[in-house]
Amino acid sequence: MPGMMPFGLKIAIINRAFRKRMDEKAADMGLTSVQLRVLGSISRLEASGEVEVHQNDLERIEHVTHPAMTKLLQRLESKGFIQCVPSAKDRRYKKITCTEKSTGIYKMILAQDQAVLDEICKGFTQQEREALLQTTDLMLRNIDSQ
Repeated sequence: MPGMMPFGLKIAIINRAFRKRMDEKAADMGLTSVQLRVLGSISRLEASGEVEVHQNDLERIEHVTHPAMTKLLQRLESKGFIQCVPSAKDRRYKKITCTEKSTGIYKMILAQDQAVLDEICKGFTQQEREALLQTTDLMLRNIDSQ
């Protein structure tokens, strides 16, 4: 009875299913899906030419608190996926970079994300998929504007 469910419950179920599948893929690397997503953000920013990635950039992108991101980055650093060094621009900040182990990992993450999306959107027409992506983009813009 999906039609009778409250919207929030639908989103929660979709999120759990998507996250479970991404967790399975991330576990092969010894990571959680959240750690993998943050690592992907760092990798993607570096690949786009961003000179320095700071913790506050990641907090804004991921919509998480400072303490939560601090713990997450500490775990990624202890596992050898990132390195945190003092910023050349502003010594109050730490520059976060991918290590050789994780450089370019965003490409693999994009492929995994696409595979999971394909799986949960099985049976969708191309038009339905495009409408879904446009709708979620609009919802995210609304969230960011608040």
